[in-house]
Amino acid sequence: MDKDNKPVAVYWLNNSVYLNITNQCSNNCWFCFRNYKSGVGGFNLKLTQEPTLAEVTEELEKTLPARHWSEVVFCGFGEPTSRLDFLLETARWIKKHFLAAPIRLDTNGHGYALNKGRNVAEELKAAGVRSTSVSLNGENEKTYNEHCRPNISGAYQATLEFIRKAKAAGLEVEVSAVRIPEADMPKIRAIVDELGVPFRVRDYIPCFW
Repeated sequence: MDKDNKPVAVYWLNNSVYLNITNQCSNNCWFCFRNYKSGVGGFNLKLTQEPTLAEVTEELEKTLPARHWSEVVFCGFGEPTSRLDFLLETARWIKKHFLAAPIRLDTNGHGYALNKGRNVAEELKAAGVRSTSVSLNGENEKTYNEHCRPNISGAYQATLEFIRKAKAAGLEVEVSAVRIPEADMPKIRAIVDELGVPFRVRDYIPCFW
């Protein structure tokens, strides 16, 4: 864990910089490793309070010039679009000060449900987000609700809506699913194929006590 064990908003793995801007999430996936780990890669991601723009940009000013990073990713222990305005403001700052850094959003796809009336995908694109990876851990509403345990209604359809609108907005879209025994990967893959975007299966990280 980080040497002083303080929670962080900016961390890195391999050649990517990650932004942990919130711990709020509209899902409570039973397989999410935040349920039994406090972080990843030696970083504590359990925020005690949400970071400010000044705090994040101060860390980025130190981190981004350190090497040629392959990308900056909004991904932490929460759903980034639950702080959509903050996400957009941060992305605009990155594009202004570090134009060459591609920006990706890892999301559960609830952006439209969490920000009703907003053109979420278009706003992301305009702010400089290049790509998005969307989690789809169920082949229908029933299995999705069982696996992801959302706290909003219509979460499964909201995820499909986000995928369609992100693609239409010109974002590079990838859909992923965690390889758990309860998930029917061929059926999920068939849905993703119909949506016309790439599909990636992620390995489940089990809890070992």
